[in-house]
Amino acid sequence: MVFFANIILALAKLVELTGGLLTLYKYVLLASVVVSWVNADPYNPIVNFIFRVTDPVLRRIRRHMPDTGMLDLSPLVAFAAIYILQMIVIDSVYYYLTTAGMSLKMGR
Repeated sequence: MVFFANIILALAKLVELTGGLLTLYKYVLLASVVVSWVNADPYNPIVNFIFRVTDPVLRRIRRHMPDTGMLDLSPLVAFAAIYILQMIVIDSVYYYLTTAGMSLKMGR
């Protein structure tokens, strides 16, 4: 049982890592917003990377949103979706897996 408990706890750590990666993506998304305000050089490798990472997600969100003219609200929707995903899904799965893993280790 200890072997299965360790596997479940390892899965819980992977879920926790996913939450950290989503936090990192939020920072990249924030950088994308700032870069769009400054109108930076699109040929800069850092700016190019930021847009390549965030544009697929923002483009999908923009497709389903009404046109608001010059105001782009898709980053706000992306931030909200990431927060909801982190708070509800990732935290719940992490709690469930750690509880199940610890109870298996204790022999319950």
